[in-house]
Amino acid sequence: MPLSNTLDRVDADLAAGRVPMARQRLRGLVSSFPSDLTLRRRLAEVYRLYGDAAEAGRWMYLEEDRSEDETAAFEARYRSTGRRMKALAWRGPETLAATAFAEEQLAALRTARDEETRRPVDWDDPASYEEDEDEADEAPAEPWTVGGVLAGIGCVVGVAAFVTVWIIGVVALFD
Repeated sequence: MPLSNTLDRVDADLAAGRVPMARQRLRGLVSSFPSDLTLRRRLAEVYRLYGDAAEAGRWMYLEEDRSEDETAAFEARYRSTGRRMKALAWRGPETLAATAFAEEQLAALRTARDEETRRPVDWDDPASYEEDEDEADEAPAEPWTVGGVLAGIGCVVGVAAFVTVWIIGVVALFD
């Protein structure tokens, strides 16, 4: 289906209140036309309807007039450069970008990932910028604390009490 027909359907979906369908169509279009910044902008608009600043920021990341709050939300959700690269779903060289700003953003992100991995990464090879297990975005493990141990014991006791009451109830049903 031609791009213009799909965009007409997106407009009809939005007019009819079928926001999830419009979002799905736009995601498909961005996947098929990753360098089309207009499609990314439209997708960001749909995510704003959901109130999802991080996803709006994701799809506006390559736009100079992007919202600082949305960009910060995107960067907070996708903390590492590898995750940001994957989230942007860009393919091809940065020179395909429609604007100098977009090209600079893409190049800066790829270069930062190059430096982190200490090897060249390529937008067309997601495996080259994926995170290693030791790069997980999780917080480092904290040492055990008395409060943490007591909370864990409390959870175990609570579950045991629930199961006991449940078993007593089931047994009483069959007596």
